[in-house]
Amino acid sequence: MSDDHSARLIPSEHMREQALEGEVTQIHRGQAYATAGDTFEIDGETFEVVDVTERTLGEMTDEDARAEGARDLEHYKQILQRAHDEFEWDDDSRIVRHRFERA
Repeated sequence: MSDDHSARLIPSEHMREQALEGEVTQIHRGQAYATAGDTFEIDGETFEVVDVTERTLGEMTDEDARAEGARDLEHYKQILQRAHDEFEWDDDSRIVRHRFERA
């Protein structure tokens, strides 16, 4: 996975910093940006994508939200609403979870 791809997987500099600190260990996106086994770097640290799973927003939990740097699921929803002008939470919306760990 190139640096360009890793920046698309984790587009926020703040989230990239949180990943370096171990606070962010997964990210949900609207489509798959990686496959299990792919690696990427943040500031010289290598991370491996360990799981890529299709889900729905309704399957997300507080634990998922914390793994993405939010306090809980409600906070995660607020973050999405601030980041995306026309965002509306729909439990049936398809998403892709990318779980990663430091290699």
